[in-house]
Amino acid sequence: MENPQPNQPRPVGPQPPAAARPAAPPSALPASPASPAPPGPLPPAAQPPASPPAATVPGAVVRAAAAEGPASRPAAPAAPAPTPPSPRPAPGGMPPGGPAAAARRLFERIQTELRKVFVGQDELVLGVLVALFSQGHVLIESVPGLGKTLFVRALGRTLGCRFGRIQFTADLMPSDITGAPVFDAKTQEFRFRPGPVFTQLLLADEINRSPAKTHAALLEIMQEYRVTVDGVSHKLERPFLVLATQNPIESEGTYNLPEAQLDRFMFKLLIDYPSADEEAGILMMHGRQGELDDRLATIEQVTVPAEILATAQGANSVRVDPKLVHYINSLVRLTRQWPQFHAGASPRAGLALMQGVRTLALFLGRDYAVPDDVVLLARPALRHRVILSAEAEVEGHTADELLDEMIRTVEVPRL
Repeated sequence: MENPQPNQPRPVGPQPPAAARPAAPPSALPASPASPAPPGPLPPAAQPPASPPAATVPGAVVRAAAAEGPASRPAAPAAPAPTPPSPRPAPGGMPPGGPAAAARRLFERIQTELRKVFVGQDELVLGVLVALFSQGHVLIESVPGLGKTLFVRALGRTLGCRFGRIQFTADLMPSDITGAPVFDAKTQEFRFRPGPVFTQLLLADEINRSPAKTHAALLEIMQEYRVTVDGVSHKLERPFLVLATQNPIESEGTYNLPEAQLDRFMFKLLIDYPSADEEAGILMMHGRQGELDDRLATIEQVTVPAEILATAQGANSVRVDPKLVHYINSLVRLTRQWPQFHAGASPRAGLALMQGVRTLALFLGRDYAVPDDVVLLARPALRHRVILSAEAEVEGHTADELLDEMIRTVEVPRL
């Protein structure tokens, strides 16, 4: 039995079983509502009329025929094809997968891994990471026993960087940290043996216990990223970060760092005792005997040195408004005029703030800096670069108190 044409009436009377009727050719099936309408008008005999919705009978075949009489309805227009949704912007206005979004995800992954063995000290974690991705160095002032060595070891494992530690003492010589030529009896020649400074994350523990000549050996290393011995320069592997610590309580047998050495550090972080909840978490996490290496084995590596250097270069694309540049410049210059400061900060302090706010904005998922970034990093970048006057020291003022008072006097720009 042949199929009726689309414009012919449906035959009346008993119909043969559904299985005995041949299926309609594919060209007679109605177009899917999600498919776009064909270009141009079709011939009348080829236009697929829309049939009224009916309950589907098992085993039945849909027949493309128009109903006769009052039950017939006009053909419904084909629905337009759905358009794909546009990508949703990430927080901070950056599209998904942008440099700021990738840096924010990296920063969060690093924090997550460090929290597996290190509790609290948010200022230490943030300051060290901002300095590392800004190609700077950090001076940490804290009492012993706050987990600085554990933090640096965990950071090195998380970042995939090599870790080294030097315990500074009064008899430490410059060649003990830089390395020195040694005579090779086999080859009858002198060859350079690298010192412990040839690493990527260097913990200089109690740096103020060594004499000034040992401090001076670090100047070229921190600034030029190389060691020169016998007229030959040996470059250090990047990234390279020096975390120097000093004890603020015990001063016997110590040497104050010269201003030239202090100015090499991008930030100075003051680490205090943990809170009650944080200290309870430390007792729960590390209160059992065991090897530290076993605990560090739970940390996963989330990045590589090449990605760290690429992210640090990506911070250069963060926008800093000229008003914000003027705000940073005003803060630095005001330290030289503040009456309670004997000496103010150098232009290197302004450069540290500029680089720091770019990296901080990138960690927060933004491609632009805001005044809050400057205020957050102002004290770590300035506290070791100002010298209090004799009157301020007698009155018991601290650098942080005077810096807070000075920052409040400078008008915050509206961007």
